Amino acid sequence: MMTLGNVLTAMVTPFDSKGNIDFQKIPKLMNYLIDHGTDGVIVGGTTGESATLSIEEKAVLYDYAVKASAGRIPVYAGTGMNDTYATAELTIRAEKVGVDGIMLVTPYYNKPSQRGMYEHFKTIAEKTSLPVMLYNVPGRTVVNMLPETVIALSKIPNITSVKEASGNLDQVTAIISNTPDDFALYCGDDSLTLPSLAVGADGVVSVSSHIIGTEMQDMVKAFKKGDIHTAASIHQKLLPIMKGMFIAPSPAPVKTALQLKGMDVGGVRLPLLPLTSEERQLIQDVL
Repeated sequence: MMTLGNVLTAMVTPFDSKGNIDFQKIPKLMNYLIDHGTDGVIVGGTTGESATLSIEEKAVLYDYAVKASAGRIPVYAGTGMNDTYATAELTIRAEKVGVDGIMLVTPYYNKPSQRGMYEHFKTIAEKTSLPVMLYNVPGRTVVNMLPETVIALSKIPNITSVKEASGNLDQVTAIISNTPDDFALYCGDDSLTLPSLAVGADGVVSVSSHIIGTEMQDMVKAFKKGDIHTAASIHQKLLPIMKGMFIAPSPAPVKTALQLKGMDVGGVRLPLLPLTSEERQLIQDVL
């Protein structure tokens, strides 16, 4: 299994002017991310607008990403949906194209119980030999996967990590304290990266790393070397940009920021909308 590293990017999905996936832009975007501090990517996840991608689009997207990475960094496929068996089938397809792992978001809309979430993830994990990263993001799915559920799931051999985006550092601490040493926790809230590291997180799965990946990498490395003052200073400088990437429903702000930096990845699909002129100016100002 490839080492995941400090900074993973939840990669946007490039679109053309008609809203189709622009597969030809993937190699350029992948090279850009690798050159700017990214240790690994999540492809076709929620930042990749997975909710509006068809199963076929996702499968082709994973394939292009694997080929673009060419083994330089790990590629995790965001195969999670709120249909357990459809997720399992997509996970099998992702494994066949050579992804290095999968990320599974908690089922949205269904509002499953903790036991339901456990069985959902267990069922999918048993269908693949790939390492599985769980993804808890209550703000988008309306369900919070409690530490007890993550701890139980960590005992399944190929469930090896979690992206924790509850924003609750007590929850983060409980997971880290009660899972095996080789079970990794990645912060899922950009602005909480440094506080999460302070309680034992391994790194971050980030949206802002599209724009400030090198700086985020510097911050994590400084913290892990024990240079808390430098890490805190970097955090303070990056916080306005991290906040700016979420002034409107993601990934519209980060796609706009990439365009302003010369990396045009197109717009977003409905029901998301492009930024207003005022929002675009805010992004330009913060950059």
